[in-house]
Amino acid sequence: MTESFQETINKIREAFGQPESFIPLHEPRFRGNEKKYLNDAIDSTFVSSVGAYVDKVEMMLSQIAQTEKAVATVNGTAGIQIALKMVGVSEGEEVITQALTFIATANAIKHNGAVPVFLDVDVDTMGLSPDAVSNFLEEFGEIRENGVYNRRTNRRIAACLPMHTFGFPVHLDKLILVCTKWNLPIVEDSAESLGSTYGTKPTGSFGTLGVFSFNGNKVVTSGGGGVIVTNNHVMAARAKHITTTAKIPHLYEYVHDEIGFNYRLPNLNAALLCAQLEQLDTFLKSKRELASEYHQYFSKSGIHFRTELPGTTANYWLMCIELETRKERDLFLSSSNSAGVMTRPIWQLLTRSTMYSSCQKDDQKNATFLEDRIVNVPSSAR
Repeated sequence: MTESFQETINKIREAFGQPESFIPLHEPRFRGNEKKYLNDAIDSTFVSSVGAYVDKVEMMLSQIAQTEKAVATVNGTAGIQIALKMVGVSEGEEVITQALTFIATANAIKHNGAVPVFLDVDVDTMGLSPDAVSNFLEEFGEIRENGVYNRRTNRRIAACLPMHTFGFPVHLDKLILVCTKWNLPIVEDSAESLGSTYGTKPTGSFGTLGVFSFNGNKVVTSGGGGVIVTNNHVMAARAKHITTTAKIPHLYEYVHDEIGFNYRLPNLNAALLCAQLEQLDTFLKSKRELASEYHQYFSKSGIHFRTELPGTTANYWLMCIELETRKERDLFLSSSNSAGVMTRPIWQLLTRSTMYSSCQKDDQKNATFLEDRIVNVPSSAR
């Protein structure tokens, strides 16, 4: 281990005030009303998918996302699946997305019986490239009476699903222009970007629908959980209906009008999330301060630390550095984890997974470049 690397490890330990112990990549902080609200939910006996805290979560998220409606779901993957269903994604159709993402993005597409089309990302955002989407549609897209079709596969392209990688917003203005031209609805995978903004608007509020995740490693957590946000009242009502087993309200009868999903967020999880959301601004402030310290330190070391682009605000969910080569990346990962500091590479391209290896893709030039170089460093609020 080189002296400069040991200095980096010491700096990370110093940043988290844990000079000897294991430093996780991202851990939750429970410093507010978590226990109080959980006890209140237990005392109410409403611990499952109905309860005051579920309603409160939906109200809080619509305010944070600046949308008119929010629908709480059991996790982010379920939320994306339902959001895609709301914009008309059906079995055998295609959804444009990125291969450089967490696997849940593609899984949600497949849960609808649809097929992902994997296009390249931009190097600066690490998220879906509007130019790659435009180039693909110009080459393979064909507008027909009921939508845009892929000339190669003869399948309808039903939606575009960008993911805001590590909380860094994609180039939304350009992507919206491309998708508007081709009449493609956008569903934002905002699982990682709660608190991020593009211009003056929060991520999640640009697409027809957006989806957040509250897994245990997110900026705020409900243990598990997700929320769909939208300004479309009809879609919101339908999403709430089918995620609650498609049960028609009745005083005592069990009547279901279609095949639904048991995807509602339990009240216990919602209670935890309400307490966490109350601290969102504090967590974001702490993470921005940490990002600033990392930026200053790595700049002196000649290592590129990823920062937000002009006109955007990143939530710095997972902070990352860009190393020079795959070899250097692997050495950093091996040495840091051996030293008790948890670091992780960006995901392997989903086109390398057996389940998705046959999906249509472009050259993935930028995605491959990032796959070889990006490493996440400890990013918890302090």
